[in-house]
Amino acid sequence: MSFFPARDPEPGDAFSCDAIELMVIPNARDIGGFEVRRALPTARRRLVGPFIFFDRMGPAILRADQALDVRPHPHIGLATVTYLFDGKIRHRDSLGTEMVIEPGDVNLMTAGRGIVHSERSPEELRGHPMSISGLQTWLALPDSKEEMAPVFEHTVRGDLPVFDGDGASGRLVMGAFQGLASPVKGYSDTLYADVRLDAGGSVQIPANAEERAIYVLSGHVVIAGDRFPSDRLLVFRPGDEIVVSSEEGAHFMLFGGASLGSKRYIWWNFVSSSKERIEQAKEEWRTGRFDIVPGDEEEFVPLPQA
Repeated sequence: MSFFPARDPEPGDAFSCDAIELMVIPNARDIGGFEVRRALPTARRRLVGPFIFFDRMGPAILRADQALDVRPHPHIGLATVTYLFDGKIRHRDSLGTEMVIEPGDVNLMTAGRGIVHSERSPEELRGHPMSISGLQTWLALPDSKEEMAPVFEHTVRGDLPVFDGDGASGRLVMGAFQGLASPVKGYSDTLYADVRLDAGGSVQIPANAEERAIYVLSGHVVIAGDRFPSDRLLVFRPGDEIVVSSEEGAHFMLFGGASLGSKRYIWWNFVSSSKERIEQAKEEWRTGRFDIVPGDEEEFVPLPQA
């Protein structure tokens, strides 16, 4: 979903909770019948750990005459993480990968020096109403990995660790949490977890991750007495243990990790520590020097003019 035009999200209203460093209200944009909310990057916060991009897709129902058709487009210097709650997406890339992503699976595509991919509704599902709900995030790669060879990895739902206790349950997508470790590979210290709270439930967010945030998907959460609704990105101050609770139940994503320690530039689908490298990637895409996507060779997303 990376090429969708969207304005930067906006900072939220003032609040009293000392644990919250920043609240972001994502901008929503209708894309072919469903909404996409972009929470990162913002003018005031570019990264949380390695996370430099955070898009919430849906939830929505596509009509029988609608489909998701994200044409082939390039990436450098990042890893995309696609994680669905509902619906299916067929991923194809320039490595020759073809994979249908199902709810709860983790699709990790590491672009490194360059990759091209497309994301479309599977052909066998077209012609009928289709649900779509999920997240696409980008992880900026550390300096030493920015130009690595591209690689694709897919982890099915059943291979992810699950936790359940004290009214909190969920699935660990990446990193370590609740004494569990995810099998999904990370190139820097990364935390990513899918958390659900029962009514009256709570969960403690440890302080061992340098940078942490949550995105509230549904319900309301309470932190240090302040109540926050859905579709809010809450960035925590470093160093404090945080307790997230909910009176009626909630669903949120916890994410973050270690700071990369160096600046990242982002333009369109390109992320790099070097402005010159981004200019090079722009020219390579404009002149057709990226690889093609087998099975999806007829279309592509042109380089934006702005």
